[in-house]
Amino acid sequence: MTLTADTASPTRDKSLAKAFYTTAWRWHFYAGLYVAPFLIMLAVTGLIMLWSSVLVGRDGEKLYSVSPTTQTVAVSAQANAAVAAVPGSALVQYIVPRTEEQPAVFRVSKDGQSTMVAVDPYRGTVLGTWERRDALYDLANVIHGTLLIGTVGDRLIEIAAGFGIVLIVTGVYLWWPRDGRGLAGSLRPQLSGRGRQVWKSFHQTVGIYAAALLLVFLISGLSWSGIWGEKLTQAWSTFPAEKWDNVPISDVTHASMNHGGVKDVPWALEQTPMPASDPHAAHNGHAAMSENQPGDLDAVVAQARSLGFDGRFQLSFPNGETGVWTIARDTMSNDSADPLSDRTVHVDRYTGKVLADVKFADYSAAGKAMAIGIAFHEGDLGGGWNVALNTIFCLSVIFLSVSGIVMWWKRRPSGAGRLVAPVVPGKMSIWKGGAIVMVAVSLLFPLSGIVLVAVLALDMLLFRHVKPLKRVLS
Repeated sequence: MTLTADTASPTRDKSLAKAFYTTAWRWHFYAGLYVAPFLIMLAVTGLIMLWSSVLVGRDGEKLYSVSPTTQTVAVSAQANAAVAAVPGSALVQYIVPRTEEQPAVFRVSKDGQSTMVAVDPYRGTVLGTWERRDALYDLANVIHGTLLIGTVGDRLIEIAAGFGIVLIVTGVYLWWPRDGRGLAGSLRPQLSGRGRQVWKSFHQTVGIYAAALLLVFLISGLSWSGIWGEKLTQAWSTFPAEKWDNVPISDVTHASMNHGGVKDVPWALEQTPMPASDPHAAHNGHAAMSENQPGDLDAVVAQARSLGFDGRFQLSFPNGETGVWTIARDTMSNDSADPLSDRTVHVDRYTGKVLADVKFADYSAAGKAMAIGIAFHEGDLGGGWNVALNTIFCLSVIFLSVSGIVMWWKRRPSGAGRLVAPVVPGKMSIWKGGAIVMVAVSLLFPLSGIVLVAVLALDMLLFRHVKPLKRVLS
């Protein structure tokens, strides 16, 4: 019996590996083509929001400062001053000062327009007024979430975030050490090359360090999106109102407390129905909320203090006959730097009875993950390290997007009237295998999956058979 070595096997394996590499590169190229502009937009607006929050505060509370004295005036007196500053307005919200040097901030509403009023808590004087959600932070926030085009913008960003996952998966594969290149060498840029090779080395090095953070940011951002977030993830992980025993339930959800597209309510509560005050409770033998008259602002603030709320928290006034007082502190609204201290309490406006008391421990696993994830996403976790890390990350994302465009431009022949995408592998079975993997990843995110399937169908049925289109997209 004669044995012969299979000399073709190493060559075949190498050919298959090259084909799979080209497949991953091709997917990375096309995903980046769509995702890069969105990543740049998200990083730039994210930086604007981050530093606006640091410098002036999301609600403008850092625009003014006060000189502390030994005693503050009654909160009700501060509220009266705020209402007097906007004649004919009604109180909507009271934001407690974070520090002794910061003013109290009241939100008042008149003819559907919300105005913020800063009041010196020691003297009861108005320091200034401004329109709510009309600052640079808020403009960046709306662009960040909707591109200023509402639901359509939300959907386009959700598609980009889903393809961002594809970008990460293929990017990690392309970076993976091979051909004798060790792990240590792959974790630092190679400066020995020239031109495109140097850009590629920096792109891969920065990309591998940013990949895990990008995944966290994409997932936490997707959780606020209209389809994957609100319809799928949030819907089954929201706080169950059934935990409130013998409490009247309103026909509106916590989302009614949001201001347009700006999210003010913790993710885990947004779809939970609000409890309702009972207008007849005080007439049925139930005690009033305190020695003060039911519904008195000073009494509610004192009740919040007795419940353990300290530092900055937000008190929302009852809306309508069955509305409730809402005392809230959460990292998403930049009230604190500790997600584990998140807490929302609803109080009956007539009796002062606590109708609901929801803490971090009451959230579902997804709700807890989001409470921490959003706080990290917004740079609100304790200390300046989160702000510094998010700043570096956003700059890294901008660099990755720009360097990807630079590498494409340097690889593109001068005067080429086409995309110059990586070529389709000769081994179509490998190309199909890569397509199946990418479809499986993308279908975890429905909108991205639908777009991907549509693109694949167009590629097979149209693009390959219309020569001008095939040339431009090749």
